[in-house]
Amino acid sequence: MARHILVIDQGTTSTRSIVFDDAVAPVASGQLEFQQIYPQPGWVEHDPEAIWSTTVATALQALGNAGLTGRDIVALGIANQRETVVIWDRRTGKPIYNAIVWQDRRTAELCERLQREGHDPLIAERTGLLLDPYFSGTKIAWLLDNVSGARAAAEAGHLAFGTIDSFLLWRLTAGAIHATDATNASRTLLFDIHRGAWDPDLLRLFNIPASLLPEVRDTAADFGATATNPFGAAIPIRGIAGDQQAALIGQACLRPGMVKSTYGTGCFALLNTGTTAVASQHRLVTTIAYQLNGLRTYALEGSIFVAGAAVQWLRDGLDLISTAAETGTLAAAADPAQAVYLVPAFVGLGAPYWDPDARALLTGMTRGTTRKELARAALECVAYQTRDLLEAMRADMGGAWSPEHAVVRVDGGMSASDWTMQFLADMLAAPVDRPANLETTATGAAYLAGMAAGLYPDADSFAASWKAERRFLPAMPEAQRAGKYAGWQTAVARALLRT
Repeated sequence: MARHILVIDQGTTSTRSIVFDDAVAPVASGQLEFQQIYPQPGWVEHDPEAIWSTTVATALQALGNAGLTGRDIVALGIANQRETVVIWDRRTGKPIYNAIVWQDRRTAELCERLQREGHDPLIAERTGLLLDPYFSGTKIAWLLDNVSGARAAAEAGHLAFGTIDSFLLWRLTAGAIHATDATNASRTLLFDIHRGAWDPDLLRLFNIPASLLPEVRDTAADFGATATNPFGAAIPIRGIAGDQQAALIGQACLRPGMVKSTYGTGCFALLNTGTTAVASQHRLVTTIAYQLNGLRTYALEGSIFVAGAAVQWLRDGLDLISTAAETGTLAAAADPAQAVYLVPAFVGLGAPYWDPDARALLTGMTRGTTRKELARAALECVAYQTRDLLEAMRADMGGAWSPEHAVVRVDGGMSASDWTMQFLADMLAAPVDRPANLETTATGAAYLAGMAAGLYPDADSFAASWKAERRFLPAMPEAQRAGKYAGWQTAVARALLRT
């Protein structure tokens, strides 16, 4: 009898597939990186065919490494990089252009025009989001206006839009299903998160035909089944979630007030607010955390565009390190007297600043600055940005939640660094819990699919199974903490200055 779940975790720089057993534990995986395409400064694209080919290849790798076939899989779940846009031709299944990635800033001018015209309040009220190139809506509009013949084909009903989950679902089901889940829909600038439906006023605002859009389903739902090829069986698809919401579930942050923070290419902190959609007054976004049986649970989210990408910059851009793991050792050996700050605004600044025109800077360097201090600055900036987010969350909750008394559950590649996590705890003045299972994004997608398929237990039992590998407690004196954070705020102010 089949007792395993297959998860596709489609990320920004690589695709991973993981097989989970009936105890929601990972047993085998496969992973492949794919090319990042930078046609112009501020533009970021992916080849959708590369995403598809790595999806199939890693899924087969994971099955092979587990000694299983498609017939051994109860259900398949998908977690995906959010906001990244693909438009394809329904008649051929072929994309009309590269995928425009969430990091892409080409629509900054359109966002600024819409802001000047006063559309921010409507967008915030309906979607919980801010007008920023980060989200999908303006990317769709750009494709329709800039790809030859795209708008006419869309108006004739020949094209389909999807975030990466929808594109993969279409391909996996051989074009039988054009759908998404509520978490991914909530990131598009087109979805009313209160009514749970695509918004006709916003479609008109962005000039996007409704025929492009996928059907929106629960996060754990029937999304059809894969074609028999390439897995040798028709595998039911039963769970889809944007990667950050999947991580929230995988971290078992299922009660209001619980917080998780993921450190991958960027950093994303989510606070579960239950069935209340808290309208942020401090430039966070309100998003759907998950939707089960038609009931929506919401979250406040802060999005940081550059976290692990700053370490990648040290390695690939400056050739200062050979591996990311070196940064912790270098940071620990840095001169404590040097107050070097990196503001990693390589693609603008996200929450709570939302400035697409800000650019990265290093401050505080002296002739004695070495790669040690630069490595420390690259790690410290992640903690400073996280504190920015949690301060905004605390203000939005009006005292109903306080980060000083909360535990922050962390995951993602950077969470493996003891030095970084200790500095994070010091800067937040709050305990930081690192889970025993770091595959939180894939675990969340696995749980959704397994729950819908009847393999996994109820949410309370799943939450009770969560275990911490280590808790980091704050140890930095308050005066030192305040001084370092004040230096960060000064550095950010300089990055925000217009020249």
